[in-house]
Amino acid sequence: MAGFLKQVGPKLAIGGIVALTGLVVFASIDRPALEGHASSETAAAPAATPSLPSVPAPAPAPAPAKPIERRSDQGMAVDPGALRVKRVLKIDGPFRHGDYAWDEQGAPATGPVIITVDLRAQTLSVFRAGYEIGAAVILYGATDKPSPKGAFPIMAKHADYFSRTYDNAPMPFAQRLTSDGVFIHGSDVQWGRGTHGCIGVPIAFAKKLFGVTKVGDMVVITDGKMLDVSQAQVSG
Repeated sequence: MAGFLKQVGPKLAIGGIVALTGLVVFASIDRPALEGHASSETAAAPAATPSLPSVPAPAPAPAPAKPIERRSDQGMAVDPGALRVKRVLKIDGPFRHGDYAWDEQGAPATGPVIITVDLRAQTLSVFRAGYEIGAAVILYGATDKPSPKGAFPIMAKHADYFSRTYDNAPMPFAQRLTSDGVFIHGSDVQWGRGTHGCIGVPIAFAKKLFGVTKVGDMVVITDGKMLDVSQAQVSG
């Protein structure tokens, strides 16, 4: 593997999801028996039924705010102090174009998903709750159309997508990062190939990645920046 990939690759974690719960209030009432007896002329009136206080319906959970659209030159900065990696994948041997690893065993089933991309090492890693569950060798933008650097939320997802700019080229399992058309998507990842700024990953890996992300998940693209993984465990 190139660059710091031989150590463990870029790693990233972020913590924290606040769950919302609803409270349902149950009310019961005993209806009083009729008092008195019916006379020969008049029947006793039934006792009045007490009125129930109105219980407002629980307010629906607010919809997640849609991420702000960003161009390629509007990547967000990331606070390194907020990054923590708990586990990295063990990858034996060279990591070549077309290769990828995926292993969710031992990782939390839920939690925030963050993707890191290192253009210099030509690798992508995906973390869930601080545990690396996938890594792949990538294609990235050529010198005339470089891939952007910075942090970008996933803006949209399309399992079956075709380029509107480059001859209707297929872009399976596409996840859009910028308003000017930078995606992570499935590609035929071979040595010597490049993209028009997108991040290309093996198609089988792209499908797995597509299955664990949601709109708003963060993608951090760097050019050789090392992340602190000194406290991270290595999967067996």
